[in-house]
Amino acid sequence: MLLVTGAGGFIGSHLVELLAAEGHEVRAFVHYNSRGDAAHLEGLDIPGVEIVSGEIQDPFSVRAAVEGCSMVFHLAALIGIPYSYVAPQSYVATNVNGTLNVLEAARSVGVERVVHTSTSETYGTARYTPIDEAHPLQGQSPYSATKIGADKLAESYWRSFDVPVTTLRPFNTFGPRQSLRAVIPTIIAQALGDGPIRLGSRTPVRDFTFVEDTARAFLAAGTSDATVGETLNAGSGKGITIGELADLILDMLGVEREILTDDDRVRPEASEVFELLADAHRLHELCGWAPQVPLRDGLARTAAWVEQNIAALKPGVYNV
Repeated sequence: MLLVTGAGGFIGSHLVELLAAEGHEVRAFVHYNSRGDAAHLEGLDIPGVEIVSGEIQDPFSVRAAVEGCSMVFHLAALIGIPYSYVAPQSYVATNVNGTLNVLEAARSVGVERVVHTSTSETYGTARYTPIDEAHPLQGQSPYSATKIGADKLAESYWRSFDVPVTTLRPFNTFGPRQSLRAVIPTIIAQALGDGPIRLGSRTPVRDFTFVEDTARAFLAAGTSDATVGETLNAGSGKGITIGELADLILDMLGVEREILTDDDRVRPEASEVFELLADAHRLHELCGWAPQVPLRDGLARTAAWVEQNIAALKPGVYNV
């Protein structure tokens, strides 16, 4: 049995689908809510998946979910950078304490592998590009600081207790099911309307990977013995500015829109990460992973999903 925490999330739900398609029995750990729904897993018919609800901040809930599992893919986290300025303590509770709960449960149960999710935001603004795993870590937002803390906890459990941990550090993932707090779906949703495109800074460079490729990176990292104890980047190695990305999306959709800078969407200057460009050669060397979906193809598939779900996405609301 394989456990996916954060299974109801954007990447987590795609990973659950991939694992099930590969023939694995999957336990999907989703955040409890009074509606009893499973977030992005809701309505998906995926055979071989056991959905359990719980709370990543509660060690008893986590231990119960880990029991009987041979591998844990730990994706549960608070990930919105703007909201980390508003409620930083909640990021410590979820991202740091939640990761501690997963690691301690894995240690106690004796799982064969933990794949812990990091983020390219832990690097901060690049001191050099492409960014390899030796790049210094810089906590430029409360979110990135808590992910650095979680990464170091994972490293400590490998070094101190021999818990077989692999840390995967995806760069910017995009695709169907992503919320409008992320830049690609928010550009698409606004472009499908009538008004201008409102963005934060247009100069930062990002390295985008389609969500199905990121899910494959998790599976590759988790099933290779060579990745134990490693921290590994997953990215395309190709950068694009946010402004260029907006122009590309508008061109693909065949629409013309004015692009405006919305001050509410601009990060504090010392917190903005201006360039993220992955060196993912190490992941490729150890387990053969490489992205397969070109940016344009991924954007087209994402746009189709956004258009189909536009009524539920609230494009007129800025999602922090």
